[in-house]
Amino acid sequence: MPWRTMDVHEQRVEFVVAAARKSKPFCSLCHEFGISRPTGYLWLRRYQRHGVQGIAEHSRKPLASPGRTDAVLEQRVIAVRQRYPDWGARKLRVVLAREGFELARNTIHRILLRHDLVKQVDQHPAALQRFEREQPNELWQMDFKGPKGWPQPVGPLSVLDDHSRYVILLAANGNTDGQPVREQLEMAFYGCGVPEAMLMDHGTPWWNQQSPSGRTKLSLWLMRQGIRLCWSGIRHPQTQGKVERFHGSLQRALNRRGFPGRHLQAWLDAYRWEHNHVRPHEALHMKTPASVWCPSRRRYDAQPPRWEYPSGAWVLKVDPQGKIEVKGRKWKISKALCGEWVQLVAVDHRVLVYYCATLFREIDLQIQCSTIVEHWIAEPKPSPCVKDV
Repeated sequence: MPWRTMDVHEQRVEFVVAAARKSKPFCSLCHEFGISRPTGYLWLRRYQRHGVQGIAEHSRKPLASPGRTDAVLEQRVIAVRQRYPDWGARKLRVVLAREGFELARNTIHRILLRHDLVKQVDQHPAALQRFEREQPNELWQMDFKGPKGWPQPVGPLSVLDDHSRYVILLAANGNTDGQPVREQLEMAFYGCGVPEAMLMDHGTPWWNQQSPSGRTKLSLWLMRQGIRLCWSGIRHPQTQGKVERFHGSLQRALNRRGFPGRHLQAWLDAYRWEHNHVRPHEALHMKTPASVWCPSRRRYDAQPPRWEYPSGAWVLKVDPQGKIEVKGRKWKISKALCGEWVQLVAVDHRVLVYYCATLFREIDLQIQCSTIVEHWIAEPKPSPCVKDV
């Protein structure tokens, strides 16, 4: 299926653009994207009504629950929870079983959720789907390990290949400054090639909490290399499950093998080599990551030329105020893109704004609204709607 190398939301955007422009027969287009015609019409209707956010993954929760737990039993679950407010569903299940009430852990947890008895900080929603790319270098996951058990304010910087679990980079930077991260990534790109996409959280230095678009110099630099940037859900580490699990293994190694002493980077280099070439991985059928991974064919260019948009594309330059002019009106895009060129794709009364290969904003000319597009892998929350003056 053609979209296996891209994120599901991006695939949907490409489909609705092609369908709205009627560039191919609808049946052929659905076959090309590997979906049924009813699904294709559903995506198209949702986009026509709600824009990009309309084609995000929707909840599959049923409208009715005929098998819902009896109200009396539900009240007993609530009473036990109030007696032990710091206990989770597993412990509550044992207490209820002693009283003769046999309930599944998931049933108890759903009851607690319905009655707002689970704090937001304790909620860990499951990922919508298991993300695993089919080929090496289709997606790299990047994150800093927490400082626990590490003698620096920040744990090591890790970059992991999504398909093979091969550790591309493991560096004791000691801080989250953008310049050291860029230097480490440059060395990785020279040695391993450039990935198609990278997945990161909403943290420094690849995300700016003070900027509406969130983009930083580092993230824009990655985009100029033709790398599509993906963002995990806020407070949702499951999206970056592979790099998080790697950090867990790294922490266990620190706990059981002893502190590495002053030679931090040498210890990390040895651990990285062992992880890649010696340690068998169950998800790889006990193969080593190095036996599955191979360098990317995309080579790094330290001085990339101006991004080439498709021939005949609608291209505009972002002014010093971070705006572009569309239909006689100024629209805010991002101050981070001042002086850069963006591509505009018109779909009915909406305009999609791309920087390099990344969708940045969606402009709705009908309701005069400019929407920031942020999330691609985790289920997106409604983006802020900015009315430009």
